[in-house]
Amino acid sequence: MSLSPVASAQDLLNAWHKAALHDARYQAAQAQRQASLARADQARAGLLPQLGLGASSTRTHLDSTLDMAAPAGQQNPVTSYSTHNISLNASQPLYRPANLATWRQGDKQGQAAEQELNRATQQLITRLAQAYFDVLSAQDALATTQQLERAVAQQKAAADNNFELGNTTITDSREAQARVDQVLAQRIAAENRLQVQRLALDTVIGEAGFVPAPLALPAQLPDVAARTMDDWVATALSQHPQLAQARLAVQVAELETEKARAGNKPTVDLVASVGRVNYPQGNPQSMYPGVPTRANQASIGVQFNMPLFAGGLVQNRVRETLALEDKARADAQDAERQIGQAVRSAWLTLQAGRAQIKALEAAQASAQSALEASQLGYEVGVRINIDVLNAQTQLYDVRRQLAQARYDLIVGWLRLHEAAGVLDDQQLRTVNALLTTATPPSAAKASAAGR
Repeated sequence: MSLSPVASAQDLLNAWHKAALHDARYQAAQAQRQASLARADQARAGLLPQLGLGASSTRTHLDSTLDMAAPAGQQNPVTSYSTHNISLNASQPLYRPANLATWRQGDKQGQAAEQELNRATQQLITRLAQAYFDVLSAQDALATTQQLERAVAQQKAAADNNFELGNTTITDSREAQARVDQVLAQRIAAENRLQVQRLALDTVIGEAGFVPAPLALPAQLPDVAARTMDDWVATALSQHPQLAQARLAVQVAELETEKARAGNKPTVDLVASVGRVNYPQGNPQSMYPGVPTRANQASIGVQFNMPLFAGGLVQNRVRETLALEDKARADAQDAERQIGQAVRSAWLTLQAGRAQIKALEAAQASAQSALEASQLGYEVGVRINIDVLNAQTQLYDVRRQLAQARYDLIVGWLRLHEAAGVLDDQQLRTVNALLTTATPPSAAKASAAGR
């Protein structure tokens, strides 16, 4: 299987730029933010003036009956007439506590929407990094398997040659063939895994055929011991967007209780209207019933409304909102505990990952020495073929584990920042600098500014 050359590879910042434009989950989060902000703006309407235009046109048929006998020659009057009415009505809330609480709720919900987008941004960074380094890990695993395949094939050829010369038994050749078949199966699995991981990365960035730039070796991994676990936990409790959302939810619930209690409070509005009424055939109820009449009218005043009894609706609504307040507080407390636990777990995993890398580096050196010793012993006849095959397998297995541990440490470092709620472009640029084709700092800043 051929891989694209490093020259055509793209770094993590390029991948982030593409993902921010095309990732469906991130686009959905942005749309949800816009909807939440629009909903928050709607809450202000209850505090602003309301203006309406009304018009009507009616035709009235009036048939009057006299209770006494009509004079000779006079019939009961029958009249039909038209009425055209147009009016402009305005009102301005002066005292509406429920509307004020709704407006304050909208402001809190707008802040929560911003926090949700912040959270979605951090999640996208870690999803992208995971997919990016999964491809690199799969590439390394395939390359290592191919190297082992070549090494095992060479050992198989040596075993066949020694058998033909009569220096060894058929056992060595069969053991080598079994190892060749085993490594072939591993290579097929590695090729399939690489294809799957490439598809996963393409899904995140919305582009097919993206080739990630490899990690520069020797790798300068991020410092995982710069801050203590308690420092990270304190940062998370003060800055994590999920916790900020939970605290805002408590405030929204408290305002909902305030709205419910406002159901027993009066409302005061300033009202005004101006209008015109036309009677083209005259108004029969006026002093001049047959004369076309036009009347202009205007009014302004204060309207007071005091609810007296609503069948227990307000009291039960207050009980409901108080219970929802308790739920919101419990949810916030649970979020605080979960976030603290996630930070501690990420920090400990990172420390263990660093120690694992050091152990695997030592294991790689030991495995290399063991392989060289086994090959030398095989040549002089003190080692058998299976010893060399086992040493080769051990060395390449350690190499795969070491490469995977490096990628896990890098992604874990990003996940620690996400767990603390402080993951942004700065950490992305730090990781990007570890790649072989990392974008220069000036270009990285320009890319971030363009976003």
